[in-house]
Amino acid sequence: MSGTPRLVLATHNQGKLRELRELLRGQVPGLDVDTQVVDAAAAGAPDVVENGVTFAENSLLKARAVAEATGLVAIADDSGLAVDVLGGAPGIFSARWSGRHGDDAANLQLLLAQLSDVPDAHRGAAFICAAALAVPGDGDGTREVVEYGQLEGTLLREPRGAGGFGYDPILQPKGMDRSCAELSSEEKNAISHRGHAFRALLPAIIDALS
Repeated sequence: MSGTPRLVLATHNQGKLRELRELLRGQVPGLDVDTQVVDAAAAGAPDVVENGVTFAENSLLKARAVAEATGLVAIADDSGLAVDVLGGAPGIFSARWSGRHGDDAANLQLLLAQLSDVPDAHRGAAFICAAALAVPGDGDGTREVVEYGQLEGTLLREPRGAGGFGYDPILQPKGMDRSCAELSSEEKNAISHRGHAFRALLPAIIDALS
Protein backbone atom coordinates (compact mmCIF):
# COMPACT_ATOMS: atom_id res chain seq x y z
CA MET A 1 0.00 0.00 0.00
CA SER A 2 1.35 3.42 -0.96
CA GLY A 3 2.46 5.37 2.07
CA THR A 4 3.21 2.31 4.21
CA PRO A 5 6.97 2.16 4.90
CA ARG A 6 8.69 -0.75 3.20
CA LEU A 7 12.33 0.26 3.43
CA VAL A 8 14.15 2.00 6.28
CA LEU A 9 17.42 3.85 5.90
CA ALA A 10 19.12 3.69 9.29
CA THR A 11 20.01 7.35 9.54
CA HIS A 12 18.72 10.71 10.73
CA ASN A 13 20.69 12.44 7.97
CA GLN A 14 18.20 13.93 5.50
CA GLY A 15 20.90 14.36 2.87
CA LYS A 16 21.52 10.62 2.82
CA LEU A 17 17.79 9.91 2.67
CA ARG A 18 17.37 12.23 -0.34
CA GLU A 19 20.28 10.52 -2.11
CA LEU A 20 18.84 7.04 -1.53
CA ARG A 21 15.37 8.07 -2.70
CA GLU A 22 16.80 9.50 -5.92
CA LEU A 23 18.91 6.41 -6.53
CA LEU A 24 15.87 4.14 -6.05
CA ARG A 25 13.37 6.26 -7.97
CA GLY A 26 11.90 4.13 -10.74
CA GLN A 27 14.19 1.21 -9.95
CA VAL A 28 11.92 -0.93 -7.77
CA PRO A 29 8.49 -1.76 -9.27
CA GLY A 30 5.65 -0.49 -7.10
CA LEU A 31 7.88 1.37 -4.66
CA ASP A 32 6.85 4.96 -3.87
CA VAL A 33 10.21 6.27 -2.74
CA ASP A 34 8.79 9.50 -1.30
CA THR A 35 6.49 7.75 1.17
CA GLN A 36 7.76 4.18 1.48
CA VAL A 37 11.48 4.84 1.89
CA VAL A 38 11.86 6.43 5.30
CA ASP A 39 14.52 7.30 7.85
CA ALA A 40 15.03 5.79 11.28
CA ALA A 41 12.95 8.40 13.08
CA ALA A 42 9.92 7.92 10.82
CA ALA A 43 10.09 4.16 11.36
CA GLY A 44 10.46 4.49 15.13
CA ALA A 45 13.82 2.73 14.97
CA PRO A 46 16.27 2.97 17.87
CA ASP A 47 19.59 4.75 17.76
CA VAL A 48 22.41 2.26 17.27
CA VAL A 49 25.85 2.57 18.83
CA GLU A 50 28.45 2.44 16.07
CA ASN A 51 31.20 0.57 17.91
CA GLY A 52 32.56 -1.40 14.99
CA VAL A 53 36.13 -0.88 13.83
CA THR A 54 35.40 -0.88 10.08
CA PHE A 55 32.86 0.75 7.80
CA ALA A 56 31.34 -2.67 7.07
CA GLU A 57 30.94 -3.57 10.74
CA ASN A 58 29.21 -0.29 11.54
CA SER A 59 26.85 -0.47 8.58
CA LEU A 60 25.86 -4.04 9.46
CA LEU A 61 25.31 -3.16 13.13
CA LYS A 62 22.86 -0.42 12.14
CA ALA A 63 21.02 -2.32 9.40
CA ARG A 64 20.63 -5.45 11.53
CA ALA A 65 19.35 -3.56 14.59
CA VAL A 66 16.84 -1.51 12.61
CA ALA A 67 15.53 -4.53 10.69
CA GLU A 68 15.05 -6.45 13.92
CA ALA A 69 13.34 -3.50 15.67
CA THR A 70 10.96 -2.60 12.84
CA GLY A 71 10.41 -5.86 10.97
CA LEU A 72 11.17 -3.94 7.77
CA VAL A 73 13.92 -4.26 5.20
CA ALA A 74 16.69 -1.96 6.40
CA ILE A 75 19.64 -0.29 4.74
CA ALA A 76 22.51 1.40 6.50
CA ASP A 77 25.77 2.85 5.39
CA ASP A 78 28.91 3.87 7.11
CA SER A 79 31.11 6.16 5.16
CA GLY A 80 33.89 8.60 5.64
CA LEU A 81 36.92 10.33 4.26
CA ALA A 82 40.25 8.52 4.00
CA VAL A 83 43.20 10.89 3.61
CA ASP A 84 46.38 9.43 2.14
CA VAL A 85 48.89 11.33 4.28
CA LEU A 86 46.90 10.53 7.43
CA GLY A 87 47.06 6.79 6.78
CA GLY A 88 43.36 6.56 5.98
CA ALA A 89 42.11 8.82 8.78
CA PRO A 90 39.62 10.27 9.67
CA GLY A 91 38.04 7.05 8.34
CA ILE A 92 35.32 5.71 10.65
CA PHE A 93 35.81 8.80 12.84
CA SER A 94 34.99 11.25 10.04
CA ALA A 95 31.68 12.44 11.54
CA ARG A 96 33.27 13.16 14.91
CA TRP A 97 36.81 14.15 13.92
CA SER A 98 36.58 17.42 15.87
CA GLY A 99 35.14 15.63 18.91
CA ARG A 100 31.53 16.67 18.31
CA HIS A 101 29.54 14.16 16.28
CA GLY A 102 27.93 15.65 13.19
CA ASP A 103 29.54 19.11 13.42
CA ASP A 104 30.44 19.31 9.74
CA ALA A 105 31.97 22.78 9.89
CA ALA A 106 34.21 21.97 12.84
CA ASN A 107 35.32 18.64 11.35
CA LEU A 108 36.16 20.26 8.04
CA GLN A 109 38.08 23.18 9.54
CA LEU A 110 40.12 20.92 11.82
CA LEU A 111 41.11 18.68 8.92
CA LEU A 112 42.11 21.66 6.78
CA ALA A 113 44.25 23.00 9.62
CA GLN A 114 45.95 19.63 10.06
CA LEU A 115 46.78 19.52 6.34
CA SER A 116 47.73 23.18 5.94
CA ASP A 117 51.40 22.45 5.17
CA VAL A 118 50.77 19.42 2.94
CA PRO A 119 51.63 20.24 -0.70
CA ASP A 120 49.00 19.82 -3.38
CA ALA A 121 50.74 16.78 -4.85
CA HIS A 122 50.18 14.86 -1.63
CA ARG A 123 46.59 15.85 -0.85
CA GLY A 124 45.00 12.71 -2.25
CA ALA A 125 41.93 11.37 -0.47
CA ALA A 126 38.86 9.27 -1.08
CA PHE A 127 35.33 8.98 0.21
CA ILE A 128 34.66 5.34 1.12
CA CYS A 129 31.29 3.74 1.80
CA ALA A 130 30.10 0.35 2.99
CA ALA A 131 26.36 -0.13 2.48
CA ALA A 132 24.54 -2.96 4.23
CA LEU A 133 21.13 -4.51 3.62
CA ALA A 134 19.37 -6.50 6.34
CA VAL A 135 16.20 -8.45 5.57
CA PRO A 136 14.22 -9.71 8.58
CA GLY A 137 14.00 -13.50 8.64
CA ASP A 138 11.29 -15.88 9.76
CA GLY A 139 12.96 -17.24 12.85
CA ASP A 140 16.28 -17.77 11.12
CA GLY A 141 17.83 -14.37 11.70
CA THR A 142 18.37 -11.65 9.15
CA ARG A 143 19.65 -12.02 5.61
CA GLU A 144 22.52 -9.59 5.09
CA VAL A 145 24.47 -8.16 2.16
CA VAL A 146 27.31 -5.61 2.16
CA GLU A 147 28.62 -3.68 -0.85
CA TYR A 148 31.29 -1.01 -1.20
CA GLY A 149 31.88 2.21 -3.11
CA GLN A 150 34.69 4.74 -3.42
CA LEU A 151 35.20 8.23 -4.82
CA GLU A 152 38.81 9.29 -5.27
CA GLY A 153 39.94 12.89 -5.41
CA THR A 154 42.11 15.66 -4.04
CA LEU A 155 41.57 17.84 -0.99
CA LEU A 156 41.17 21.54 -1.66
CA ARG A 157 42.66 24.19 0.64
CA GLU A 158 39.36 25.87 1.38
CA PRO A 159 35.69 24.91 1.09
CA ARG A 160 33.90 25.50 -2.21
CA GLY A 161 30.23 25.13 -2.99
CA ALA A 162 27.00 25.16 -1.01
CA GLY A 163 25.64 21.72 -1.85
CA GLY A 164 26.18 18.33 -0.26
CA PHE A 165 27.22 17.85 3.34
CA GLY A 166 30.15 16.64 5.43
CA TYR A 167 33.48 16.99 3.66
CA ASP A 168 31.91 17.55 0.22
CA PRO A 169 33.13 21.19 0.00
CA ILE A 170 36.79 20.20 0.15
CA LEU A 171 36.99 17.04 -1.98
CA GLN A 172 37.53 17.60 -5.69
CA PRO A 173 36.82 14.35 -7.56
CA LYS A 174 39.52 13.01 -9.83
CA GLY A 175 39.21 14.43 -13.33
CA MET A 176 36.93 17.30 -12.30
CA ASP A 177 37.50 20.99 -11.55
CA ARG A 178 34.71 21.36 -8.99
CA SER A 179 34.26 20.17 -5.43
CA CYS A 180 31.58 17.62 -4.55
CA ALA A 181 29.59 20.50 -3.05
CA GLU A 182 29.57 22.28 -6.43
CA LEU A 183 28.01 19.33 -8.27
CA SER A 184 24.31 18.91 -8.92
CA SER A 185 22.64 16.05 -7.05
CA GLU A 186 22.49 14.10 -10.32
CA GLU A 187 26.20 14.60 -10.97
CA LYS A 188 27.13 13.67 -7.44
CA ASN A 189 24.94 10.56 -7.32
CA ALA A 190 26.48 9.34 -10.57
CA ILE A 191 30.00 9.24 -9.13
CA SER A 192 29.66 9.22 -5.34
CA HIS A 193 30.96 6.50 -3.05
CA ARG A 194 27.48 6.09 -1.60
CA GLY A 195 25.98 5.95 -5.09
CA HIS A 196 28.39 3.22 -6.15
CA ALA A 197 27.70 1.21 -2.98
CA PHE A 198 23.92 1.57 -3.17
CA ARG A 199 23.86 0.74 -6.89
CA ALA A 200 25.87 -2.40 -6.15
CA LEU A 201 23.27 -3.21 -3.48
CA LEU A 202 20.32 -2.55 -5.80
CA PRO A 203 19.79 -6.14 -7.02
CA ALA A 204 19.57 -7.31 -3.39
CA ILE A 205 17.17 -4.45 -2.56
CA ILE A 206 14.88 -5.34 -5.47
CA ASP A 207 14.96 -9.00 -4.47
CA ALA A 208 14.15 -8.14 -0.83
CA LEU A 209 11.18 -5.95 -1.77
CA SER A 210 9.75 -8.26 -4.43
